[in-house]
Amino acid sequence: MVAKKIVSLLSGIALAVAGSLLTDIEPPETFGAAKKIAREIHADDPQTFYCGCRYRDNRIDLASCGYQPRKSPQRASRLEWEHVVPAWVIGHQRQCWKKGGREHCTANDPAFAAAEADLHNLVPAIGEVNGDRSNFGFAMLNRKPDQYGRCRMVVDFQARKAMPREEVRGAVARIYLYMHDRYRLRMSPQDRKLYEAWNRQYPVSERERRRNQEVACQMGWGNPYVGEVRLWRCGFGGVMTSLLDGAGGVMQDGLRDALKALQQR
Repeated sequence: MVAKKIVSLLSGIALAVAGSLLTDIEPPETFGAAKKIAREIHADDPQTFYCGCRYRDNRIDLASCGYQPRKSPQRASRLEWEHVVPAWVIGHQRQCWKKGGREHCTANDPAFAAAEADLHNLVPAIGEVNGDRSNFGFAMLNRKPDQYGRCRMVVDFQARKAMPREEVRGAVARIYLYMHDRYRLRMSPQDRKLYEAWNRQYPVSERERRRNQEVACQMGWGNPYVGEVRLWRCGFGGVMTSLLDGAGGVMQDGLRDALKALQQR
């Protein structure tokens, strides 16, 4: 009888843990809020996405990746949060964009605001690279990666295209495929073919898988192109401690009764 009570109690705690974890997850509502969370997610391994430079706070350690500024040393030393799928791509075909551009969309279009604040699409970038890439799409380019020192990012201003270093091409592809599926964005057959090829050619890294889990804990869902996530792990320690503290008295009483029952046998 006592054992059944304890089992029932533990089952209740497990359900409460699962319910608390899932209901407490709220995606950031604004780009500003998303940037603050993104900073925390990347704090354990702070390096820029396109060049692999280390950074601290808002300052880039350019020497850590051999980066040479192309034109703007000041912006090159500054960390910025980059939309892999540009805000322009997300919004330029929407009515809100035609009425007042990005700011108007952020303030008046909830669907755009949600996409703009999606953490799966945010990565840390060198400010100059972020500015140079602008809203260009990605492609395979013939140009040598010599614009930014040892950083192997390529930007073709005339063609309005960019090519990321090999190490992140798979991640770029999976972010693009996810964003276009989730927010029903348009994608040309040529782009889809490229991203599907990169997705196959460059497998998911452990770092990418770990980031997907951490982002999912803030968004409530993962990027399915990266892999499955375990939402029950999100904040598990703190929630479990709180629930056990609250149930401590009941647990002690139950265990005490169980010991008495065993002694009487």
